[in-house]
Amino acid sequence: MSTTDSPPMPRARASRREIFGWAMFDFANQAYTLLIITVVFGELFTTVIVGERGGDYRLANFLWSLALAISYLLVVVTGPLCGAVMDYRAEKKRFLFASYLATVAATAMLYFVAPGYVVLGLALIVVSNYAYSMGESFIASFLPDLGPPEDLGKISGFGWALGYVGGLFAAGFTLVALGEATAENFERIRWVGPFAAAFFLITAIPTFLWVKERGTPQPAGKPYRDIARERVSTTLHEMQRFRDLATFLVSLLFSMAGVYIIIAFAFIYGAQVIGWDESTRNLMFIIVQITAAAGALGFGFIQDRIGTKLTYQFTLVLWVAAILAIWATPEVTALLNARFGLDWEAQHLFLFVGCLAGLSLGSSQSASRALVGVFSPTRKAAEFFGFWGLANKLAGVFGIIALGLLQAVVGLQASILLCAALFIVAILICLFVDQARGQRAAAAWEARNGQR
Repeated sequence: MSTTDSPPMPRARASRREIFGWAMFDFANQAYTLLIITVVFGELFTTVIVGERGGDYRLANFLWSLALAISYLLVVVTGPLCGAVMDYRAEKKRFLFASYLATVAATAMLYFVAPGYVVLGLALIVVSNYAYSMGESFIASFLPDLGPPEDLGKISGFGWALGYVGGLFAAGFTLVALGEATAENFERIRWVGPFAAAFFLITAIPTFLWVKERGTPQPAGKPYRDIARERVSTTLHEMQRFRDLATFLVSLLFSMAGVYIIIAFAFIYGAQVIGWDESTRNLMFIIVQITAAAGALGFGFIQDRIGTKLTYQFTLVLWVAAILAIWATPEVTALLNARFGLDWEAQHLFLFVGCLAGLSLGSSQSASRALVGVFSPTRKAAEFFGFWGLANKLAGVFGIIALGLLQAVVGLQASILLCAALFIVAILICLFVDQARGQRAAAAWEARNGQR
């Protein structure tokens, strides 16, 4: 390694084809996020495969929370270790390809999860969501190589926006062609797993064709286990130099706990609390996808001008407003009907709330990914995004288990307020992050250690 203190070479912007190929993984993997976790299979698992069982779906909701939490906990344990090996051996694409194949295989097998097959359903969700979540960190680790820090907001926002377009295509087709997640429609809707797997399998191909593996592999004289342990240990000792990244990851832990609760329970909330019909559910899906894509793309350009940290904080304020609106929808609907003589249903007002939630969803996740990219030296990108994945999934474990336990006591509507509290804590912690100082720390590390 070089010991020179000369400034690192500026990061060149990658070709449009490579950036598009990178973003296509976001396009492809949204089929899993939406069809399996958010829109279809989550509702199918809780209402049909497990069922009410005399407890207002509280057992079903808890089991769903448990499966997701276990998969996220596995990411917490293995994410930074895999990232360290990927950086050392320059094997990002190899690890990404393995996670991609595992996600596709386990998702396709969800076809065999019939009513009453609860254990099989739990096992396949744990495996598929673990593989998907690892892939999410792996693809994000390519971001610092795609352009200079001032372009990462736009690039990340483009990827996230394209992801929501992919989700719109995948879930839109599923909702129209396969129908409702009901017991009566089970023989058709059970194909949601194979369809999500096929969509992911085919549309992610450009990623593996066009995204480049940069960096120089170091000698493989040690087992991967030893490489991972030594590099992660070194990073933890160096973390004082990257204190703004460390502080941001703590903030991210709280904010993503709220986001994961929404992703896992939004459509379950619509079915159980709002009581929407199929047409409203489908319309809500379309609204959220469009507004999330607009939020990711629009805020991606904004954050490169006003700063990624400030953009991230503003998106969390939007989240607090969205959560309060979600919680108050039934009561506000009744109040408006009584005061103005209207005949609205809660599901109608809920559509307006969906616009605010969609803007928050796309923009907050894109901004968080871009900020980690800004704080990451290129030779530590996979490792740092492994810690990003750790914070994300630890958030998922904490948030989803907390929500699962809380809703078992007070019900789903009241427990959703937990998300607002989590976002407020995240905003307060992020006040201590200095974006400029974090960028200087990354540049200084590259100057001391060589850019490649």
